[in-house]
Amino acid sequence: MANTNNFLTQFINCTSKKPNTLITNLYLCTFATFLCTLCYFLGLWRNYPTTTVATAAAATTSSLCFHRNSTTTTTSTAPSFTNLEFAAQHSMPDPPPTEARGPHLPPCAWSFSEYTPCEDQKRSLQFPRARLAYRERHCPAAEDVLRCRIPAPYGYKQPLRWPASRDAAWFANAPHKELTVEKKGQNWVRFEGDRFKFPGGGTMFPRGADRYIDDIGKLINLRDGSIRTAIDTGCGVASFGAYLLSRDILTVSFAPRDTHISQVQFALERGVPALIGILASIRLPYPSRAFDLAHCSRCLIPWGKYEGVYLTEVDRVLRPGGYWILSGPPINYESHWRGWERTRESLRDEQDEIEDVAKSLCWKKLVQKDDLAVWQKPTNHVHCRLKRKIFKTSRPFCGEAQDPDTAWYTKLDTCLTPLPEVKDIKEISGGALSKWPERVTSIPPRIRSESLEGITAEMFRENTRLWKKRVAYYKRLDHQLAERGRYRNLLDMNSYLGGFAAALVNDPVWVMNIVPVEAEINTLGVVYERGLIGTYQNWCEAMSTYPRTYDFIHGDSVFSLYQNRCDMVDILLEMDRILRPEGSVILRDDVDVLTKVKIIADEMQWDTRITDHEEGPYERQKILIAVKEYWTAPPPERNQHSNH
Repeated sequence: MANTNNFLTQFINCTSKKPNTLITNLYLCTFATFLCTLCYFLGLWRNYPTTTVATAAAATTSSLCFHRNSTTTTTSTAPSFTNLEFAAQHSMPDPPPTEARGPHLPPCAWSFSEYTPCEDQKRSLQFPRARLAYRERHCPAAEDVLRCRIPAPYGYKQPLRWPASRDAAWFANAPHKELTVEKKGQNWVRFEGDRFKFPGGGTMFPRGADRYIDDIGKLINLRDGSIRTAIDTGCGVASFGAYLLSRDILTVSFAPRDTHISQVQFALERGVPALIGILASIRLPYPSRAFDLAHCSRCLIPWGKYEGVYLTEVDRVLRPGGYWILSGPPINYESHWRGWERTRESLRDEQDEIEDVAKSLCWKKLVQKDDLAVWQKPTNHVHCRLKRKIFKTSRPFCGEAQDPDTAWYTKLDTCLTPLPEVKDIKEISGGALSKWPERVTSIPPRIRSESLEGITAEMFRENTRLWKKRVAYYKRLDHQLAERGRYRNLLDMNSYLGGFAAALVNDPVWVMNIVPVEAEINTLGVVYERGLIGTYQNWCEAMSTYPRTYDFIHGDSVFSLYQNRCDMVDILLEMDRILRPEGSVILRDDVDVLTKVKIIADEMQWDTRITDHEEGPYERQKILIAVKEYWTAPPPERNQHSNH
């Protein structure tokens, strides 16, 4: 302690200004400063054996310049800092990594480029031909499901943008000329250069669908917004639906995969809603009271046969007050019987059968003019029930046990689907619909009447607001979705109330809204009451459509819904089949689920990334964005070697 005090005394003295001790104390101060500095640097050397702070900074600057002067050498003995190791030196070793590699999903043989798993023509021959049931859905057994990716045909191009696509499609995308020969005189389709041209003709409207629809418009009002959704049975290349779009009428067109090769595929390449389907032995995959208008133009369906079962199914899916339009045999048979190569008597008998079935359904025939006939379904069944009591007609109403909205492999029935009860004879069963475009945001009658348990009007309004916000966020994440006209055909794999499609209603797109059959509540009727379209689907099976149908696929909690129901790989392969090259996918789901999806999607040559929920990073639900890479089958000269 005494030594310390003495040192401090000497240090203070050295700073004093006394002349007699100045020189002596200066030596002492210099010596003390030297000792302090030496101790300081010794301490640095002991605790930082590699470098000093100044040297480290110089070395860092030198390493940043390393790539510019990679050939420069130095003879300095200073330590090298280009290989600094920042890892902890005393940590426990990591456990061995688990397997994270995705399944191997190679391309299929090029001959599968138009493969439709549930409408495979070879497999269909195993089923009965009676009433064309063999052309219905017949999906492969689990052991026969393909585990490969469907190739696009060589030379595949992005479809033309709407509305140009309505009138033309690339030959390379659907390389089949059969219809150009078979329907040459009916103006269905022509082949010119590298593309198909669609003049808009049909078997019963060779002058064009536009003029044909104008003729219909003279019989019923197509312009006031009361008719929004339509169904076209036996659609051909869907020119009827294509030209109704200019009248703000959205049509579901369907036809079987039969000898008219690629007719539905042509419709989809044109940017027109269409599905593979047929009226045979099971219900159409739509809810009751879905369509404002049904149409058949020489669709060759035997409407009067089998106790009128097919027309009874049309009645199920027609709204109260909806219209059925028929052209072609037997309408106006007096003028066409020779061209149809039928006798007058057989055609007259066929028309009588149709008239009888329509009466048994309580339909009213509004008009028959030239080649068109129009019937109307009643707005309620008050009169219909009274007639049954008086005349004891043979067609009974279906029982309460039969759900009119169940339509997935559900057998057709000849009973009449009863309309909801009304209190007044002028009341519309189920509730009146708003006209388009107000219909898309108005409270749907099924919700207004509280017939869907747990869904209220306020929930509907909130869902509409939510999806406007979400779609705006999607457009910031995916510039292709934001680019007007880039996409045309969209799919929503789990649509609920149709909010995603409703938020896009002002874009030049159409959305096929899917309500999975496994959904807790069947909401597809609400989707149609909003003036939108959709279908039922089980995502453990393939969809009834051609490869490369959709430009964009959206899915909300799809993989959570199907956990423990079927393999995630099979769902993703089906998505890959129906998605066009360079098309996009947006999936929202739990982060753990999306992480698994991403591993498989990367194996399928999708460019993927996972981003935060629109509400921020603290939400467990995340969003996966993916783009399918462009790839095709090999050139034709190599196909013979690669096909196996």
